[in-house]
Amino acid sequence: MAKKITLPVTAEAIRELHAGDEVLLSGPLVTARDAAHHVMITKKPEWLRPILKDRMIYHCGPVVRKQPDGKWEFVAAGPTTSIREEPYEADVIRDYQVRGVIGKGGMGKKTLEALKQYGAVYLHAIGGLAQILALRVKEVTNVHMLEELGVPEAFWEIEVEDFPAVVTMDAHGKSLHAEIDAASRKVLEAEIQKMGSEH
Repeated sequence: MAKKITLPVTAEAIRELHAGDEVLLSGPLVTARDAAHHVMITKKPEWLRPILKDRMIYHCGPVVRKQPDGKWEFVAAGPTTSIREEPYEADVIRDYQVRGVIGKGGMGKKTLEALKQYGAVYLHAIGGLAQILALRVKEVTNVHMLEELGVPEAFWEIEVEDFPAVVTMDAHGKSLHAEIDAASRKVLEAEIQKMGSEH
């Protein structure tokens, strides 16, 4: 059964999660992709600290529309590939006290070390469900740097309810992505050896 996580959340609560756990997230998230991560590292904006502390970053370039009342809504909210943020993410987790990163495809060793050190997790959101995931976004509460960065790259503050994801990298140093990668390499090497011995 999925574990319900309400944001903001403590490092202690995050350390109770393990790779393979299914979770349902409720509360405030912030979207951030390549340009946003660059801003976080190079400019370190102060306004960002309170909206990231004990919360989570979602690697997502949303499709949005403006409603007649002037409020924004998410039409599609699928995850983007996370490994692109590997050069930045460990520093972001440390500097902004982020408790989780959501995306697809997993991240590398540097991020895994930061998750362990600071009490955070990586959550895999399901690709191909962009419109379904958008239904879990109950409200867009704010947007930052929209003019400078554009819609997909801006910092969108959103409220989610029962947003589904799976813990694939935990605060104990376990990464399902690394395990699958290692297992795949073993199979590949065995196949290559087999092909070699057949000739």
